[in-house]
Amino acid sequence: MLRFYKSTVGKKAIMAVTGVIGVGYVILHMAGNLQAFAGREKINSYSALLHGPGLELLWLVRVVLIVAIVLHVVTAFQLTRLAQQARPVSYKTRDPQVSTLASRTLRWGGVLLLAFIVFHLLHLTTRQVDPGGWAHRLDGRGRYDIYGNVVASFRIWWVSALYLVAMIALGMHLWHGIWSFGRSLGVAKPSTNPLRRRVAPILAIVLWLGFSLVPIAVLAGIIR
Repeated sequence: MLRFYKSTVGKKAIMAVTGVIGVGYVILHMAGNLQAFAGREKINSYSALLHGPGLELLWLVRVVLIVAIVLHVVTAFQLTRLAQQARPVSYKTRDPQVSTLASRTLRWGGVLLLAFIVFHLLHLTTRQVDPGGWAHRLDGRGRYDIYGNVVASFRIWWVSALYLVAMIALGMHLWHGIWSFGRSLGVAKPSTNPLRRRVAPILAIVLWLGFSLVPIAVLAGIIR
């Protein structure tokens, strides 16, 4: 197992598996976020369920996700170092033939996402960052008013802009990650047209749009 982990094949497999865990969580998270369109009662009840009866399950998901993210980031760093050591002098000119913008910006997009995750946790989970001044308010039933916090925060243009830029990075990251995980695990068949990616762009666009809809709707006055 140690020899497998030290190999580039093993590291790519770890990247793929942890990436799949991340995609699964992102889908569930998006579904939860979209409940903002159903109003304050719906999403506040959902939040109260997660932090009440569902707290143990929530922590189990969090632990799995944290382990997956740490492995994903560490392995990505190691693969980057191995690639640099294999070619210490960069190409004089580059003429990409089958790579996409998503694959060429994968590393920088990953760094941006990592920074955004920290901000997002401080903003809506621990509530230490409170741009809208609503983080510690309760609704009429004495529950954390996540609906009010989301609306108050996304009314601020730079908060919405930060989230929307991060969601572009997420969509690009998912586009390449979803396409490549099958190849990294050796389950995808070789293709004579590697740029023909069916599922990856569709799922990446759906997730990008699903996360972007809430701040856009708040800015447009649809959610208020």
